[in-house]
Amino acid sequence: MALMITDECINCDVCEPACPNGAISQGAEIYVINPALCTECVGHFDKPQCQDVCPVSCIPLDPDVVENRDQLYQKYLKLVGKA
Repeated sequence: MALMITDECINCDVCEPACPNGAISQGAEIYVINPALCTECVGHFDKPQCQDVCPVSCIPLDPDVVENRDQLYQKYLKLVGKA
């Protein structure tokens, strides 16, 4: 699954630079995650970096984007040009 940012986001700006795929950007009101770029940090780190740095824990799994670990790894390979 990709991750998503909920309305609890306080726009603290710490998640955007933590994302190795550039999946996080400023939305109209809060930060948003592009599911096409989110690999939950698979291929880069053991756990999602945005979740680690978020002070309000507002980055859960996105139930609308269901992907298993292998699919996330394949997406990572495409994003880094190794697929």
